[in-house]
Amino acid sequence: MRAKPKLEFEKDGGFVKIESYDENEVDRIAECYAGRTFFITGGTGFMGKVLIEKLLRSCGDLKKIYLLIRPKKGKEPIERITQMLDNVLFDKLKELRSLDWILTKLEAIPGDVMLPKLGISHEDAEKLRNEVSVIMHCAATVRFDEPLRRAVLMNVRGTKYMLELATTFKKLDAFCHVSTAYCHLHVKTLYEKPYDPPADPHSVLSVCEWLSDDDINALQKRILGDIPNTYAYTKSLAEALVAETFDKLPTCILRPSIVIPIWREPVPGWTDNINGPTGLLIGAGKGVIRTMYCQESGYGDFLPVDIAVNAMLVATWRFLTPEYGLKENRVAHMTSSNEIKVTWSEIIEIGRWVIENRVPLNGVAWYPGGSMKSNYIHHWICLILFHWIPALLVDFLLVLLRYPPVLIRVQKRIQNGFSVFEYYANNVWNFDNQEAIKLRQIMNNRERMTYCIEKMEVDLYEYFTNCLLCARRLILKETDDTIPAAKRHMRVMWWVDKIFKYTCYFGICYFIYRKFIADFLFGSST
Repeated sequence: MRAKPKLEFEKDGGFVKIESYDENEVDRIAECYAGRTFFITGGTGFMGKVLIEKLLRSCGDLKKIYLLIRPKKGKEPIERITQMLDNVLFDKLKELRSLDWILTKLEAIPGDVMLPKLGISHEDAEKLRNEVSVIMHCAATVRFDEPLRRAVLMNVRGTKYMLELATTFKKLDAFCHVSTAYCHLHVKTLYEKPYDPPADPHSVLSVCEWLSDDDINALQKRILGDIPNTYAYTKSLAEALVAETFDKLPTCILRPSIVIPIWREPVPGWTDNINGPTGLLIGAGKGVIRTMYCQESGYGDFLPVDIAVNAMLVATWRFLTPEYGLKENRVAHMTSSNEIKVTWSEIIEIGRWVIENRVPLNGVAWYPGGSMKSNYIHHWICLILFHWIPALLVDFLLVLLRYPPVLIRVQKRIQNGFSVFEYYANNVWNFDNQEAIKLRQIMNNRERMTYCIEKMEVDLYEYFTNCLLCARRLILKETDDTIPAAKRHMRVMWWVDKIFKYTCYFGICYFIYRKFIADFLFGSST
């Protein structure tokens, strides 16, 4: 069994340990939210689900949460809420509260951020105007390869519609726009303040509303300029719209970094998608990702979604509490790399160790291996040899056996993912997090335990184990009772991998010997 590699960030120390609190301490955050009505967009998304669960579990005295939900696949919005509550994410909440109680706190508002006036009926709009005091605008397309026109209409125009609706609310105390720390990529050290957008958001929006998809696609590269994807571009435009309202509405901007699966609660390792590190772990664990172009010493800024949601709730509480003065600074970061840096090479080593020793995946195509390449030519050679050629051979065999080809399609998806990953993996950004430090200083121990945003000591091996277990169970639908068989299969693939490599090695050596050395030493046989 491979020994655990030592992680560099563990040497820094400085971690905070909070193990108890005074029973007389009051949860001022829960008190602040008591009796309030929330309006949340994007509530059925990854972060939205965790936000709703945390609000209901820790701030149960709130009055109601209205969720903007569009009908989908013939399902009414209320059906989508019920389906969402069936997720294992809500099991802990359902142990504490009855399902009937939860349903009294949640109400669907049929609508869509892509539609004028959000597609909300007059009756529902009146209900929101008269009751809502906190808006959490999380809805956005998070696809990096989303066509520009759709990304603008959803991320920019959707925010514009939300702000217009918010101006009519009678009790509004906070409009929290959830952005991203990676929306101003030209700024290598991002501070907690607004930045000028790459273009006038109103002009871009007008162009996208007037021109067709084909026209916008033809202009997309010119419009984006140096910005590598439509996600970063449109999120920066949306921020500019929110910043325009600072003097008119109680608006603030929350910038989480790369949000990854849950760390602590309610379900360690939980996720509902294969975006980001989870997809890389699955791809590497299945043996289909063998090479990545990446500077090993570089790092990204990752934040578990439960910590990101805690930070959102704490920052919003401070914004709602005048004596703490968040209104003087309308931007707050939910980031981690200022305090804990985990390099890409450390992430690869942890993932490899966990897959090999703890949580192997079923039906691996090859024994997990490969490495990061700092040389692009080296990476492309390995990409051809270890990604595309095996995929072509396997798919050729599948076609001969009258099965549909699979691996070429998988490799195309991997390649699309690489095009996004490589830009972020080979650049480094730093994010100021002074607001988080200030928030910790004004929280009591009860609040710090309930809404953890500390620099806590993290066992990354345990964290990756939980992430892979949840990916197995929830995404790949692989049950735990298949782990022993997966371990046996992994040992077989280890031998196959070694035999293949040594066969190739000796074959190459024999070829070189016969072709060059033997002729030189003994002369040509002809």
